[in-house]
Amino acid sequence: MALITISGFPSSGKSRRAAQIHDFLSSTLQSSTSASSPQLKVKVISDDDVGVHRASYDDSLQEKTARATLFTAITRHIARDTILIVDAMNYIKGFRYQIYCKAREAGVRVATVYILATPDQCSKWNDERSDGKIYKCATLDALIQRFEEPSSMVRWDAPLFTVAWDDPTPPLERIFDAVTTGIVKPPNVGTQITPKAPTDALRTLEHTSNALVSALMAAQAAGPIGGPITLTLDALEPNSNTGVNASSVFGVRLTLPHRSLTLSELQRLKRQFVASRRKAVTLGSTEKGRVDWGEEGVGRAFAEFLEEGLGVGG
Repeated sequence: MALITISGFPSSGKSRRAAQIHDFLSSTLQSSTSASSPQLKVKVISDDDVGVHRASYDDSLQEKTARATLFTAITRHIARDTILIVDAMNYIKGFRYQIYCKAREAGVRVATVYILATPDQCSKWNDERSDGKIYKCATLDALIQRFEEPSSMVRWDAPLFTVAWDDPTPPLERIFDAVTTGIVKPPNVGTQITPKAPTDALRTLEHTSNALVSALMAAQAAGPIGGPITLTLDALEPNSNTGVNASSVFGVRLTLPHRSLTLSELQRLKRQFVASRRKAVTLGSTEKGRVDWGEEGVGRAFAEFLEEGLGVGG
């Protein structure tokens, strides 16, 4: 559904604002959702929820681990039936961008709520805490100095809602509209998961391409060939990545030039095809859509490659 990133100085009142947003969204969704509609959830994740203590920010290595712990929780709870509110400082723009990319990958809307308070006000509130969840003075000052302010001009912070420390409530209606009717940005190339080839893809690639070359040479030895032709190839054992197709043979159709083909040119084209596919196996496919790594799929792809290489591709 949506991900709301809360950002602000330490001890600036972020948790209070997160609670206000949570309560408003929950009540509004409950009153506007019919019994037959799927129930949407509103959830808050904070440092306290994932066991991150204020002392974690005293040390850079502990802080890095704390951010990783929070991000893991975000990844686990982000969903299309949930409005997830991340109640933390989120003071590093690179971390906010990482959260934004995860939201795009999950196909949910995003919004950022910036809690604006002065350093003096934050220091005062930190000193007045009675629950023991306080920052050391040096840590508080260092975090404020390193804080990277959200900006509505960058895509990972937009839409941005700024809430001053003395505002009675955040702009709740506008936030609700943003997370329920705003644009869902599609994942970009950097956020998409690269499809992986099956473990026996290289074996299938070598076997099928060699089988097609052998079948071509055998057909040519039996008589003149040219134009459309269907070749029958021997399949690997049934437990290969051909899946449910338990047949021991399969056909490959291609169009050939009206001339004799030499083994050397077929082997050269085969090496080029295998090299291009081997890169896709090791680095991940860059082709649009799903790549068929089964024997019939590899056979069709190699046939098309041969047609183009032999100058008969349409």
